[in-house]
Amino acid sequence: MKANLPLTAAMILAVASTALPIPATSAQTGATSNAPAAADSALPIRKITLYRSGVGAFERQDLISGNRTVQLRFKTDQINDILKSMVLLDLDGGRIGPVTYGSKEPLARRLTSFAVDISDAPSLDVLFSRLRGSPVRLTTGEGQYEGSILSVEPRITVIEAEQNPGQFKEWYVNIVTSSGVRSIATSRISTFELTDPALNEELNRALATLAEYRADRVKTVDLSFLGGPGEPRRVAVAYVQEMPVWKTSYRLVLPEGDTKDDKLTMQGWAIVENTTDEDWNEVRLTLASGRPVGFTMDLYEPLFAFRPMVPVPMAAGVGPRIFEAGQMAGEEGVAREANQSFEVGRRAVAEHAGKKPAAAASAQAFGQPMMDAAPPMDLSGSDFVNYAASAAASAGEIGEQFVYTLDTPVTLERQRSAMLPILTADISGRRVSIYNHAAMPDHPMRGVQLTNDSGLHLMPGPIAVYDGGAYAGDAQIPHTSRNDTRLLSYAVDLDVHAQMDAKGENNLVKVRIVDGVLHMSMKERQSRVFSFRNHDAARDRTLLVEHPKSYGWELKEPAKADEVTENLYRFEVAVAAGKDARFTVAEERTYLETYELLNYDLATLMVYVKDGRASQAVVDAFKKGAELRGAMSQTEQRLAELNREVEAITQDQLRVRENMKSIDRTTELHARYMKKLTEQESRLEDIGEERTRLETELRAQREALESYLRNLDVE
Repeated sequence: MKANLPLTAAMILAVASTALPIPATSAQTGATSNAPAAADSALPIRKITLYRSGVGAFERQDLISGNRTVQLRFKTDQINDILKSMVLLDLDGGRIGPVTYGSKEPLARRLTSFAVDISDAPSLDVLFSRLRGSPVRLTTGEGQYEGSILSVEPRITVIEAEQNPGQFKEWYVNIVTSSGVRSIATSRISTFELTDPALNEELNRALATLAEYRADRVKTVDLSFLGGPGEPRRVAVAYVQEMPVWKTSYRLVLPEGDTKDDKLTMQGWAIVENTTDEDWNEVRLTLASGRPVGFTMDLYEPLFAFRPMVPVPMAAGVGPRIFEAGQMAGEEGVAREANQSFEVGRRAVAEHAGKKPAAAASAQAFGQPMMDAAPPMDLSGSDFVNYAASAAASAGEIGEQFVYTLDTPVTLERQRSAMLPILTADISGRRVSIYNHAAMPDHPMRGVQLTNDSGLHLMPGPIAVYDGGAYAGDAQIPHTSRNDTRLLSYAVDLDVHAQMDAKGENNLVKVRIVDGVLHMSMKERQSRVFSFRNHDAARDRTLLVEHPKSYGWELKEPAKADEVTENLYRFEVAVAAGKDARFTVAEERTYLETYELLNYDLATLMVYVKDGRASQAVVDAFKKGAELRGAMSQTEQRLAELNREVEAITQDQLRVRENMKSIDRTTELHARYMKKLTEQESRLEDIGEERTRLETELRAQREALESYLRNLDVE
């Protein structure tokens, strides 16, 4: 008998503490051998938990005896998940041996190990450079050339043409032939052969490695379980691997009629895909709502640490001395130390871009074959409720996650998908029509407002809505926890026509003076008048009018909304069958406009006083400020007059002095000019004294005005 084994943290810790490696002794025949038996493909899948984060937790369980090596096959791009998450359990006294799998050397490292390095997809000139010294046979349009590659070099080729002269770089390969060295442009080479059989074999092996790497899509993992003879032992293997996100789709059946007591019926289906290469036979399937944190890490790819190349220590060589007669003139030749550091690094490059096989969409019918053609049936809403697929899953919680566990084991062939009924429940709800002028200005949408009092979590997914026995439309529901309320729309309500008129007005509320600045408090009101006409003479409508919330605006009419979201107000409006209804939404905001006090006009302020929006004190303060400003203006005007007079006198003096240059000093005209200049100089002195006095007076007036305005606060 094969038991379904629950995996717990305690079991995992217990097995981890007793896990031992396989003994290194040689294999023995008989039941007492410590070596594992030949690999088999036992350990079937017993439990699968699919998560909405794109992973699935698999549990394999079976009974084994003695030593057993179990071989599992996985896609190459799933090995990292297996290495990161696999847990092995031997629950009845056995031991866990090592888990072995074929290693994977990085492709670039494998390719560089061949005599012909093609790891970086070299061009022809680079390949020739790496084959220096190798015998080759080159074929061009002029014939064949055979020899050993000496070098590869670029040359500049000049194009001599009248219209478009130019030059370009061209690569030449130099080969040593029996008749000498020949230079051949690589662009002229049509084919080339490696005449060295060993080198040619190395190139073919490198190319075969590339092909093998692309075709390497499946890897085997060997699991070792060690135990003596006796009763069968319970073993289990658990791991997590990437799986498609399980999806949900719903059927919402609306009751016939408008009675308040009828509940809506929600039917839910889970859509799961078996994209693995193994059939699921009698598997206990659990669908979890949680989204655990998951990531991938390349544990399968071998990593090689960089190690610097250190030169071999060498002492400097000592040269001989030369002795001459009577005098030693030694010349010491010191060999140069040829220490060259080579930095050799290997970089592992592994990119898995294999696509998962798409799950085949299919449907399978169950039941007895029909012997005679049945007459057409008119399906009612009660038929959809009473004879639909019953929920085949039990809801519950594991930790903090809500899960659906299928009541009966599931069988699903590889590369196939299935729809499984997981929910059939009555939930509270009502019919509504939803109007949003920005989304659809002419008509509301038919919809339902439902409250999830089913006691279950509803996963996100589409909803096919059936009104009685007829298809009514599609809706979409987000994740809905217990007792959450959701609004769904599924069709345009063509029986209700909508219209919206917008109005706006600005009003001055109050005028005051703050720090010498005129503050005018303004109130702006915007109104939206909605008109609805219900052309349906049989059914009333409950309209939910959505109105956007505006930052800084306060709802005034009505006093509050029936429902508020982050961005919307919702108002409930009843429209009787065959009748009209009007509904107004009004919002207000208060804002401030500021003006320089003395730049405003007194007549407008007097109007505000009459309307009660400004006090007499504001007008009196304005008048006093105007008087101070008027005194300043008179002083400034007098200073401007004096400046103009000084400028006129200066210009006249220039004219007089210019005329006096050509007049005899003894003449009467010269004497008259001198008298005029004297009088003008006296006037300039008087103007200077008056300007000094006026400037002092102007500064005092300005300080008085600024002080008055700075401390002026009048309501």
